[in-house]
Amino acid sequence: MSRLLHLLEEIDAGKLASYIDHTLLKPQSDYKQLEKYVKDYKAYGFKALVVPLSLVPRVFEIGGRGIRVATVVGFPLGNTSTKAKLCEVAEASELGVKEVDVVMNINAFKSGDFNYVENELKAISKEARDRGVEVVKVIIETGLLSDDEKVKAARLVEASGADYVKTSTGFLGEGATVHDVRLLYTAVEGRIGVKASGGIRHALDALALIDAGATRIGTSTGDKIMEEFEKLKRG
Repeated sequence: MSRLLHLLEEIDAGKLASYIDHTLLKPQSDYKQLEKYVKDYKAYGFKALVVPLSLVPRVFEIGGRGIRVATVVGFPLGNTSTKAKLCEVAEASELGVKEVDVVMNINAFKSGDFNYVENELKAISKEARDRGVEVVKVIIETGLLSDDEKVKAARLVEASGADYVKTSTGFLGEGATVHDVRLLYTAVEGRIGVKASGGIRHALDALALIDAGATRIGTSTGDKIMEEFEKLKRG
C-alpha cells in the first residue's frame, strides 16, 4: 500500500489519463452510450477510445477527427483467419484508426503451432505499419494460459514487431492481475509495452497495475477511475 500511496502522490490526473484506453466493446452498447464515451475521452484526455470497427465512423461523426481511435481485430476469440484479420486492419486504416488490439490465435498457440502464431502476428504488424496504423497491441488472453505459456506468448508478440502485449479481452477467463502484468513485463524486459485489460474498475487497481509494469490500462470505466483518483488525491 505504501508504494501505491507514493505513486498516488507522484502522478497527476493528466498522467493517469494518458495511460488509459477508454473502451466500449460490449455488444449491447448503443449510440447514446457511445456519445457519452466520446465526451469522457475529451473531458479526461484519455490515450485512446477503443470501439468496434463498425462504430469507428460514428465516433468521428460525434466527436470529430481529432479523436485517437483504436479498434479490435479478431475479437474476441482470435480464431478468425489471418486473411480476415488483415482485412480488418486494412479497413481500420481506411477509416482513420491509429491503433489496433489484435487477439492472438489461441487455438494455434495451445496446439504448439508457434510458427503460425508468430507469422500471423508479423503479417498483421507489417500490414498495420504499411497502412499507417501506429500501434499494434496483441491480446494473449492470460486467463487461458499457464505462466510458462504467458511468457512464451509475450516473447512471440515481441518477435512479431508488435508494440504491446495485452493481458485480456475482458470477455474470457480471468482479467488483468498484478501477477500477470509483472510476469509479462519481466518477459519482454521493457522492449515492448504491457497493456493491462479486463476487470479494471478502480483507481487503486489501475495504480497497482502501473506499478507492476503496465504502460497502458484498458477499461470500460475510465471515467469512474478518474473520479475515484481525484477523490483520493483530495483525500
